[in-house]
Amino acid sequence: MRPQITLKIKNKFAKKYRQGYPLIFKEAIINSNDLKEEGSLVTLTEESGSFLATGYYGLQNKGYGWLLSRKENEKIDQTFFEKKLQSALSKRAKFFSASDTTAFRVFNGEGDGIGGFTVDFYDGYYVINWYSEGIYTFKNEVVSSLEKLVDFKGIYEKKRFNTEGKYIEDDDFVTGERGEFPLVIKENGINFATDLNEGAMTGIFLDQRDVRRTIRDKYAQGKTVLNTFSYTGAFSVAAALGGAAKTTSVDVANRSLPKTIEQFSVNGIDYEAQDIIVEDVFHYFKYAKKKEKKFDLVILDPPSFARTKKVKFSAAKDYKKLLKEAVEITEKGGVIVASTNFSGFGMGKFKQFAEEAFKELGGKYKIAEEFSLPEDFRTVKEYPEGNYLKVLFLQKL
Repeated sequence: MRPQITLKIKNKFAKKYRQGYPLIFKEAIINSNDLKEEGSLVTLTEESGSFLATGYYGLQNKGYGWLLSRKENEKIDQTFFEKKLQSALSKRAKFFSASDTTAFRVFNGEGDGIGGFTVDFYDGYYVINWYSEGIYTFKNEVVSSLEKLVDFKGIYEKKRFNTEGKYIEDDDFVTGERGEFPLVIKENGINFATDLNEGAMTGIFLDQRDVRRTIRDKYAQGKTVLNTFSYTGAFSVAAALGGAAKTTSVDVANRSLPKTIEQFSVNGIDYEAQDIIVEDVFHYFKYAKKKEKKFDLVILDPPSFARTKKVKFSAAKDYKKLLKEAVEITEKGGVIVASTNFSGFGMGKFKQFAEEAFKELGGKYKIAEEFSLPEDFRTVKEYPEGNYLKVLFLQKL
């Protein structure tokens, strides 16, 4: 039997939960010391004892778990998970029927009614991301639901609940047949090589789909492109297919070189005609300024936190400085694609960083486009932090 605990919620937070806020957070709980075993079902009540919601205990960097139901007598069982997954699958029907896109998000945590895990589709394979030990205790319910609801080649998982939410190294295969990697998926007609069993990441960030298409279709033609924190070079591939004069991809990780070559190659692009540089991005900025190199399009998509031998980067503290570096090597009339997946501030604050960066350099700009998460990454208005992606196309005037 799954342990069950009653959590008393402070009166000043009760209204927040009544209005649909899904995250269980420490400051709201009177008796948090009663939480012992992750995966326990919790009943949230007001101080008076009246029912608020049912949820589960699972430690994440975000909080103590997630709400599951506001119906007092609803059972949290196999049928509950099946219903939530079935609803999510039906909302992605048009993605399943698209011929030019074969990878997308199928279940987006709290946006689809159960926080703490996500499910992605990769051309017949499913990848489950688990974000706490608590939600992982429901693995059988989730996997059994998928087995019942969808036809699949195989299912993989990523356990992301080691210390500080880091990925647990493991064989990620769950069931079905093992994939042969690289698995080439399509996104708006672009090919991307992915590996579902090689560490925390698969080779492509699916939440940037709309941004890549916009770069390819509207901003790349004839342009010189600098893609920083380039990972496997997905933005560079989109730019090259959009007719860029040349792309330069810069990332500090050694694996970025073979991975970027692979992405160009699966699209029939001559990677030797592009620049792929393994170097700290901040060092590259210094080099570019020294050599007076400028670019028409500069893409900034750093991790929320990064550390190299000489540089520590935090999106909350350092994004404005990063923007200033980019502005200085962007041609007049050129565009900076500024992106962050840091959920600790909203779009308003992000726009403020842009305004301050240009102002401090005495420059002018306009916001040409802005993006948040694509439609398959469903969110709920009661939890704005869940809509974490912020992307601005900043044109230097």
